[in-house]
Amino acid sequence: MRFRATIENVDTFAKIVQSVEKLQKKCTIKFAEHEMRIICAGDVNEGGIQVWSQIKVSSLFTEYRIQSNNNNEITISLSAEALLAALRSAAGPSTAQNSSNSVASESEVTMKLAKKGDKSVLSFEITGVTPMNRRITVVQHVTVEVVRHADVERLKEPMCPEPDVHILLPPLAKLRMVVERLRPLSADGVTFRANHSGELQLAATTDNARVEVGWGGLNNPGWNPASQGGDADAKDPSQMHGVLVSHKCLNRFLNSHVVSTTTIACICENHCVILYVYIGNVADAGGVLTYYIPAKFDDAM
Repeated sequence: MRFRATIENVDTFAKIVQSVEKLQKKCTIKFAEHEMRIICAGDVNEGGIQVWSQIKVSSLFTEYRIQSNNNNEITISLSAEALLAALRSAAGPSTAQNSSNSVASESEVTMKLAKKGDKSVLSFEITGVTPMNRRITVVQHVTVEVVRHADVERLKEPMCPEPDVHILLPPLAKLRMVVERLRPLSADGVTFRANHSGELQLAATTDNARVEVGWGGLNNPGWNPASQGGDADAKDPSQMHGVLVSHKCLNRFLNSHVVSTTTIACICENHCVILYVYIGNVADAGGVLTYYIPAKFDDAM
């Protein structure tokens, strides 16, 4: 089993990990010949939010070499926090957040699977030049557990019904500010709903107050009114479809604002909201992070 790669786009890799780091203590990374998957699954995180991501190898790595007896695939489990710390030490100033451990932004970073004693590690060799023009090399090790093929086969994406509506979200940084302001009213959750007329609404309710925030003029990808057959409701573009979700889950998803360029929400009424966070332009995305946020309870709407 061998794995080695040069990280060409350290900042983006760090932002991807930052997007999922708050979900649970450990994440699963599956390396294959042409793509990398980062998975946060299971019900160990609050509310059951899950992430299933697919990132093109070519968007992050060069000199990428992988070899294993399992179709040249290697799956590891590791601390997302430790991985983020290692990447930040090699990233540019904006991602490193002025960390005292950060090497110069022009650093070269090699990542490989290795052994340290009896433990498997993901080793990061960071070579750069200090402000004093001295060339230095820093090596960091992140302890990992190599996941058995049988356990990998048990990892399954959630089964969801056909979405009732798809909508292109406003910039996530702005959405995050709104969701944060709903916090005092959101003990029972946040209602997330949209329609086929490009309208999005977020609402939070208590016994004494209700706050509703709306957006209009948004795009509904892939919806063609002429193709909608069946009952009259399906033809009504103004009909709202929604789901009540945990404020904490929604806020954790919005950590992905650091990497998002385009985000599409798919609402399965009273069941879940599926959110596709694209890395780069949709037409030529370097990858996509798929978030599944379940309904807080079925009779939400």
